[in-house]
Amino acid sequence: MTQPPGYGPPPGYPAAPGYFHPYPYPFVPVSPAGIPLADFGSRLLAFVIDLVLVGVVWGIATIPAIIAVMTSVMPADDTSVNPFSVLVPMLAVEAGAFVLQLLLWYLYAVEIMHRGGQTLGKRIMKIRVIPLDPRLQLTRMHALKRYAAQFLPSVLFGFYVLVDDLWPLWDKPFQQSLHDKAAQTVVVKVSA
Repeated sequence: MTQPPGYGPPPGYPAAPGYFHPYPYPFVPVSPAGIPLADFGSRLLAFVIDLVLVGVVWGIATIPAIIAVMTSVMPADDTSVNPFSVLVPMLAVEAGAFVLQLLLWYLYAVEIMHRGGQTLGKRIMKIRVIPLDPRLQLTRMHALKRYAAQFLPSVLFGFYVLVDDLWPLWDKPFQQSLHDKAAQTVVVKVSA
């Protein structure tokens, strides 16, 4: 890679001791506090880890309920089944499963995450959520705003999760997701 004209030593000569290139390569984006931002891959993998973890807990809680309802509403013999006697209990179980999913994500993404800025996935990937303003500490309100902006729109618009999770790829300068923008937070790397 060649340097722009006027920068650095002439071709064939070594750089002087203490030479500082005005455009360090590679450029590492940082938060307003000067902490390097988390890369997209780390953020995505942390979200997948969190998704699997919450999904397993949700499945353990809901699958037995679905089996119990199905076995109670289905007749033991080959008699005809009234569709409403099956549909109403199944809709009730589905509504309960949906509410449980929102509750689990609230507990995980707000109550656990606000204490240290990390969920289990973020801890594994060595990233953390911090406020955009370096003078502030992460609060439950920051975490609640992130949760509300990340999960609640997904209830009405399923594609929103994809747009929200891809947003850091083109957001400048802080690589924020839409839920980060709503909560005024950024995701940074944790020093080892």
